Amino acid sequence: MKKDSPHSSTIRIIGLGNGMRGDDAVGLMAARQIRQEFGDRVEVIEAEMAGVDLIDLMKGASVAILIDAVRSGKAPGSVHRLDASVSPIGGQVFPRSSHAIGVSEAIELARAMDVLPTTVIVYGVEVGNTEIGQPLSPPMGEALDQVVKQIIQECEACHA
Repeated sequence: MKKDSPHSSTIRIIGLGNGMRGDDAVGLMAARQIRQEFGDRVEVIEAEMAGVDLIDLMKGASVAILIDAVRSGKAPGSVHRLDASVSPIGGQVFPRSSHAIGVSEAIELARAMDVLPTTVIVYGVEVGNTEIGQPLSPPMGEALDQVVKQIIQECEACHA
């Protein structure tokens, strides 16, 4: 896990995934691109296999934007944008997780513990190939660009 700064930030972007498993690296890659765009204007965290640690990673932020690979049955590269701020995002998009606990469970635990940021946006990108050692598949490359662009726009709107 790579955490760039220990200070609390208004906006915290958390890219989740496994860098060694093809399309599952999409959250980590999105975080890296967003860091290049914003530098230290927003806090960016790359979290491989975060699980329950996701609660601590979100704690103290006003806005948390999470990016993770999902497998819900839609076409690879499909992008889901879910607002978990006011209600559970459920297990439809995040039915199985390679993490100890999934994103939706971590969000609900944070909500129950009253440490959930005011705004929590979750981007889930449908995976195709998650074989060890594989690069991102072509549909994921396009989805990665789309997600990064959307998050940059959201962050700029928050700073406006």
